[in-house]
Amino acid sequence: MKRGIDNSEHYRWGDGCDGWVLSPSPDMMIIQERMPPRTAEKRHFHLTARQFFYVLAGELTMELEGEHHLLPPMTGIEIVPGARHQARNDSDSDVHFIVASSPSTRGDRTDIG
Repeated sequence: MKRGIDNSEHYRWGDGCDGWVLSPSPDMMIIQERMPPRTAEKRHFHLTARQFFYVLAGELTMELEGEHHLLPPMTGIEIVPGARHQARNDSDSDVHFIVASSPSTRGDRTDIG
């Protein structure tokens, strides 16, 4: 089935952020997300899921194990299981990105602090 934000499960998270579940498979989840300016998710880690964040538009700041990575459009970063991380939008514009997780992160998230 052809998928996009117009025909996928939508959810709101954080402070005005959006997510669309493009592929809800238990062995691989694909989500498109939008973060407004100056928003951030809670710092956390996953015990089993490996993730790849890929920026479509805007600039995403990924804090990964204490190191900050600025990701412009058409770049990404891999997050290995157990790595503490936090996606942030430190800019004045929306950031749009894809998150691929294998296996699904549902039930596999531990928030820090």
